[in-house]
Amino acid sequence: MTKLQNPVQMAVIGAAHGIKGELRVKTFTGEPLALADYGPLYARDGRAFQIIDIRPANTVVVVRFKGVSDRNAAEALAGTELFVDRSMLPDDGEEDEFYHADLVGLEVRDDTGTAIGKVVAVHNFGGGDILDVTLGGRKGVLIPFTQAAVPEVSIADGFVRVDPAAAGLVEDEDGDAPREEDFDPKGRPRGPRDAGGNR
Repeated sequence: MTKLQNPVQMAVIGAAHGIKGELRVKTFTGEPLALADYGPLYARDGRAFQIIDIRPANTVVVVRFKGVSDRNAAEALAGTELFVDRSMLPDDGEEDEFYHADLVGLEVRDDTGTAIGKVVAVHNFGGGDILDVTLGGRKGVLIPFTQAAVPEVSIADGFVRVDPAAAGLVEDEDGDAPREEDFDPKGRPRGPRDAGGNR
């Protein structure tokens, strides 16, 4: 059993596929078939999974893992999340690209440098990446991950700096919060990378 020091989720096992132990797997890599390129994958409890065959199938991949040879064994693995250590991922992205896993847990600072919260998750609902943060006890505050709203990211120093106005955290002169039509969805995204290193 191996416990990873800094786990990054790469996939989650779905339903069994056929009767020979194959499984449908949802990947979080930019290229789904690249899941096989990271060596053994690990469950939360430390179990290792070695891919011996992988092929595309619609929105998932079909995988055969070493030691899983029948449908019963495959069905027992449904819902298992698979991880690699962060050290297995490449660090050759552009300067303004970040892994979602590196952003989670960072302190959120305002434009004066005062700590105001923490990043708890990164989402993408189809309109660009969004930081999910806690601010002063409020949970689920969403901030667009754009250059305007988040002008500074320092993984090494453990923080992101937000512009409260661009992030939608302050009211305008009329006392109104920013309107949806005022938001420019094309405002230069910061570009978090998925687990495979792709945007």
